[in-house]
Amino acid sequence: MDLSLPQPYSPPPQGHVSHSRLERVLRSGRFAITAELNPPDSADPADVYDAARPLGEVADAINATDASGANCHMSSIGISALLTRAGYSPVYQISCRDRNRIAIQGDVLGAAAMGVSNVLCLTGDGVGVGDQPGAKPVFDFDSLSLLRTIRTMRDERKFLSGRTITNPPLLFLGAAENPCIPPYEWRPERLAKKVEAGAEYIQTNYIYDVPLFEKFMARVRDMGLDKKVFILAGVGPLASARAARWMRSNVPGIHIPDAVIDRMEKADKPGQEGKKICVELIQQMREIAGVSGVHVMAYRKEHQVSEIIQESGVLASRKRTCLPG
Repeated sequence: MDLSLPQPYSPPPQGHVSHSRLERVLRSGRFAITAELNPPDSADPADVYDAARPLGEVADAINATDASGANCHMSSIGISALLTRAGYSPVYQISCRDRNRIAIQGDVLGAAAMGVSNVLCLTGDGVGVGDQPGAKPVFDFDSLSLLRTIRTMRDERKFLSGRTITNPPLLFLGAAENPCIPPYEWRPERLAKKVEAGAEYIQTNYIYDVPLFEKFMARVRDMGLDKKVFILAGVGPLASARAARWMRSNVPGIHIPDAVIDRMEKADKPGQEGKKICVELIQQMREIAGVSGVHVMAYRKEHQVSEIIQESGVLASRKRTCLPG
């Protein structure tokens, strides 16, 4: 682990907006891998590094989630700082739920100063679904206005107030999308708004219904959006048929077909079957035109991510290192 200081401020490579490894991989046409680090309920940095180590074996960038599900954990900016310090490449997730525009713009500059090169702009889940429903929500921004704000800070070197930023945050801008939430025909249009607002890459929610996702991607290609934004399809291993049913019933926007649940139900070793399904999904995503990579989410099972990616074979032709950026 290299506990090094961030690199001195310098312009990004020509044709790039940041020093991000993820941006370099995507713009080179290689199939990209991002993975989600589940934040600890702890102040021990070793908990972050233990979770990051297996992800760093395969990932081009590691997502630091921002109180997902409106549940409190170690902060995304804290995790991002630890990851950059150790030489990993974080995706700094920002939820609009908890901070106003003054705090968010300051955090963006602070994250960039610490060496963060990727950001994911999220509106955020409402506080009512989390573990502290009495918290006061902010929602000064939504994901679209957050994208526009950070793009203004980066490209125009200005805060929203109009004040000049001496050295702007060199960030690769991302957003989330959920192709499997109805009305399905509206999802590509929603994606187009995020691209217009400044999104340069997209990470989707979990995809288990490949035909439904293929219809989404067909419309994306018809609209020419695949030429304007890099799309990383969300995948993850299921632990059991019971867990799959719970996700389908309780997590908004996750559609798991009956055939997938039946397959888990009949498996002698459901956990192994869930991994196998995830490997197959990655292989299928690799063949869909317009898909630039996958985003792997394995809740509290980061050690499985490296195994899944290696077994999928999608990185067989690449030498793996999770470099800073």
